[in-house]
Amino acid sequence: MTTTAIDTPFAAGKSAVRAAALAQRSAVTSGRAADIATRLADLGPKLAREHGARVARAHGTTVVAAFWSIGDEIVTLPLIEALDAAGFTVALPITGKRGASLVFRQWKPGDIMARGRMNIPEPLDKAPLVVPDVLFVPLAAFDREGHRIGYGAGFYDRSLAELRASKTIVAIGVGYAAQEVSRVPREAHDEPLDMVLTEHELIVPAAAA
Repeated sequence: MTTTAIDTPFAAGKSAVRAAALAQRSAVTSGRAADIATRLADLGPKLAREHGARVARAHGTTVVAAFWSIGDEIVTLPLIEALDAAGFTVALPITGKRGASLVFRQWKPGDIMARGRMNIPEPLDKAPLVVPDVLFVPLAAFDREGHRIGYGAGFYDRSLAELRASKTIVAIGVGYAAQEVSRVPREAHDEPLDMVLTEHELIVPAAAA
């Protein structure tokens, strides 16, 4: 099952596209939100196992980065718990100053957290730094070519570019089908996703297949 993508005129800028997609996300019912949180927890470890085995072959341990959901983002704690139960090393991002890349620290359900720079819960500074092989990535909007709009600060674009410069990774966007747009406005620094998981389907762009 699919939904109709938000039509984005060629001239539409990122801010307009982001606002339209986030308005759609805010209208998602609590029942659908619970459904995708469950789907993400069910499929996430399977995707990490399938793709992590390929990209983590050199060192044998798959590090999976998730994100701590805020506001009306898809709830990710069930995913994190499922990844931990499946034996993955799980990491969460640490947000630094604007213009910096993310770093990732190991976290397990039940570990104490601190409020980060963006007021998002993060692992403590004493938690081990790790380098992800597979990343579940938040988004405001996406299209079927794997292009993504985030929240405007560019943290994930910089981080994915740096990771890809040193190793093979798999970046999986996580969003509602209602956040799909016909075309994401693209800039040279934008980093594509390898796939996007919604409540209806797993979208694998032709370029990443």
